[in-house]
Amino acid sequence: MDILKIENVTKTFANHTALDNVSLSIPQGSIYGLLGPNGAGKTTLLRIINRITAPDKGRVLFDGHEITPEDVYSIGYLPEERGLYKKMKVGEQAIFFARLKGMSKSVATKKLHEWFDKFGISDWWNKEVGELSKGMAQKMQFIVTVMHEPKLLIFDEPFSGFDPINANLLKSEILTLRDKGATIIFSTHNMSSVEEICDNITLINKSHNILSGAIDEIRYKHGSNIFEISYRGEEHTMHTALNGICEILESKPSPIGFNKVKIHIASDSEVRNVIAAANDKVEIRSFSEVIPSMNDIFIRAVNGNL
Repeated sequence: MDILKIENVTKTFANHTALDNVSLSIPQGSIYGLLGPNGAGKTTLLRIINRITAPDKGRVLFDGHEITPEDVYSIGYLPEERGLYKKMKVGEQAIFFARLKGMSKSVATKKLHEWFDKFGISDWWNKEVGELSKGMAQKMQFIVTVMHEPKLLIFDEPFSGFDPINANLLKSEILTLRDKGATIIFSTHNMSSVEEICDNITLINKSHNILSGAIDEIRYKHGSNIFEISYRGEEHTMHTALNGICEILESKPSPIGFNKVKIHIASDSEVRNVIAAANDKVEIRSFSEVIPSMNDIFIRAVNGNL
């Protein structure tokens, strides 16, 4: 069952079309990655889902019906642009946000103390928000986003600015929330995070949905004929040799040892030609097929080479 459906949504600002006839479906109980380069339309779509703005065309269906103002109470949204009132006490502000989501003060206070203990920020309850470090402020905002246990959670770049330890803490909590029945939309540029926790993805580019599906299926479908070459020689010489006969996805020069280049070859019949062209210009150490990452697929899709 799909908890959220976006049907033919279009949104235009002045002379700029942010979304152009975008459709996608988000299965209940999944972690859904919303990907795309800057300016692709991701944030506009998230704001439409949260009823911060309305589409010019199309509609949003939530839990089987067209979304209403009351449905916002069943959604938790952590935007990329963080906003806190710096002069308020930390606990006071957290309770304020909880009350906006319909929670009573007593229930909110009890749950907030549990979450603050879990995230190690209980000592900051009575301090001003302005005294919080960036990481602590982000922990607080994560807590107030999830504490009312909404059906749908939306995180826009939730790991931005976090060190690896706290990023792993958030990943663990996101997976736990999924396991408890929440559906999560996860908007990010971090492809490694997508591979670790997302079940499905949609890639938006230039206002259009250009790729949707389960991650494993996408990697299987679009991941053939990607190879890595390890070689000794000049990087520009290798690029010249490969230019026009294959697609260079990534190049890793090394000051010592062997350089590496990751490439996509259009068809099996061209593999021998690529090896011959490269071997004529540089010293090849190894040539091996690799399983493509979501980062590889993202770059190829955005560049129109998928």
